Amino acid sequence: MKSIKCECGHVNPEGTVLCEACGKPIEGNQHIDGNDKKKLLNMRYDGTARRSQTYNKSIIDKIWSFFSSVKVGVWLIVLALIASAIGTIFPQQQYIPIDAISRDPAIYYPETYGILGQIYYQLGLHNLFSSWWYLILIALIGVSLVICSLDRFVPLYKALKIQKAKRHKTFLSRQRLYSESDEVSEKEKEQVIQNLKKQRYKVRIEDGHVLAEKGRFSRWGPYVNHIGLIIILLAALLRSTPMFYTNEYVWVREGEQIVIPGTDREYFIENKGFILDVYDENDERFKDAIQKEGRIIPSNFQTNAVVYKQSDDAVAGSETDLEKVAETEIRMNHPLEFDGYKLYQSGYQLNEFSQMTFEIQEMPEEEGAEVESFGEFTIDLINPQSEYELDNGFTVVIDEYFPDYFLDSNGPNTETQHPRNPTFIFNVYPPDTDKYETSFVGDIIGAADSIGIDTNSVELKPMGEVLGMFATNLDATGENEYQVAIKNMDFHRVSGLSVRKDSTLPIFGFGAFIFMFGVIQGMYWQHRRIWIQPTDKGIRLAAHTNKNWFGVKKDIEKVIENTNVKMVEDQQELDE
Repeated sequence: MKSIKCECGHVNPEGTVLCEACGKPIEGNQHIDGNDKKKLLNMRYDGTARRSQTYNKSIIDKIWSFFSSVKVGVWLIVLALIASAIGTIFPQQQYIPIDAISRDPAIYYPETYGILGQIYYQLGLHNLFSSWWYLILIALIGVSLVICSLDRFVPLYKALKIQKAKRHKTFLSRQRLYSESDEVSEKEKEQVIQNLKKQRYKVRIEDGHVLAEKGRFSRWGPYVNHIGLIIILLAALLRSTPMFYTNEYVWVREGEQIVIPGTDREYFIENKGFILDVYDENDERFKDAIQKEGRIIPSNFQTNAVVYKQSDDAVAGSETDLEKVAETEIRMNHPLEFDGYKLYQSGYQLNEFSQMTFEIQEMPEEEGAEVESFGEFTIDLINPQSEYELDNGFTVVIDEYFPDYFLDSNGPNTETQHPRNPTFIFNVYPPDTDKYETSFVGDIIGAADSIGIDTNSVELKPMGEVLGMFATNLDATGENEYQVAIKNMDFHRVSGLSVRKDSTLPIFGFGAFIFMFGVIQGMYWQHRRIWIQPTDKGIRLAAHTNKNWFGVKKDIEKVIENTNVKMVEDQQELDE
């Protein structure tokens, strides 16, 4: 790149506006119009050359120049704000209600929000804040902030570090605040210098030339802001990694001990018992509200939980060598906290099926006729076996198992893997034969709804007595000799717990603190400079500040008080 040599002998890089040594205008600031009105100096970054405006040859230079543009940074932020707003139109996937008809996003969004929900899901907006393109957009904002800061901070730092008290007369005469005074004695000049020191200015003297400066640190306020924003953006990116952020949901049955998701199989939770308290429907205070809702209203629901941690010498995933970490009651707004994790009581499932007992019977010739029983078998709905052999030689094979049955256009399906509406397709092998009969047994919830039984009621005793006759037993061929009937059902309660860990919050807080520190630094202090240059008859006085010109004028009034130094004039009207 070309270098520009000033008349003072200092060599400046191309793109320099004001000589780094003496401040004489080099480029673009030497114009004086026909009316002899002087153009004020461009003091932005003290006239130093910026890389983005100087180098523009290689692809790296072009990328640097692109991201150093404030406009590019603003547009990236605008795009991020628009995308973030779109992401809040409908709830993100992790915020789908626990009691939703289906927590499968492919089903939930179209069912709940219609065609707009379908489009929302198809475009992938249900996971917007963890999508690759959104994270790239956030990263680009960070890149823009870094390059913008370096492109301006480095030259400004160099300029302010090497600034001299001795400046070219043009540099002073074309400052916004300027005056020339005659017949100023050395004593008065010394008085002005002492007054500057009293005003907390740092004074530097060079061959009779004076530079008084204070508040330089305020110039770094915007760059401190950028550092805070970069830290906040970094925290946002780290939030997408499981090491720093966990937000899981887990169902824990009474008496069950399972691994806590998101803890790398290090922690286990045991549900010692689930408690549900409801408002008394006979209480006059709550009677109207309960009748209006048409259902029970919980006053409290809690999980008595114990959290265990694997011992250091245990085999990974082992449940034998566990150490108790915490034991407490998890209630709404009263989470269980341990090692940075929080367990929130977020939902519950009453009367989830735990096991079902079936009976093989002869197919009745007519409705209501007595039937012969050929034995019973019981299925653990959490861990069902593939087949069951009865003592009398019958074998029952589970051909299909739908834990949470529903019927759609594609046929039988399951909403979840939790046994909330267990339905089976059985293959029944009579003794001493390879031929089997197929029976479809289940849709318990559908049968219960048809006779008005609330399967989510606090007490479900009548259900076991009634549902046997309503359970569907479909003979696919119409030639079955045997049927499978529901004999009995056992239930348990399930707690829904949210597992959260957010290690990025301290990083967010630190970034916010740095950002606010930069705001205060740049807002409540100003970088003020006053130059005094000796002349044959007196002195020249000039001043510059990055803001609050009224404040620097008041300072000058105080320092020249009781001297022959003229008050500076504001030359703002001379600027074109």
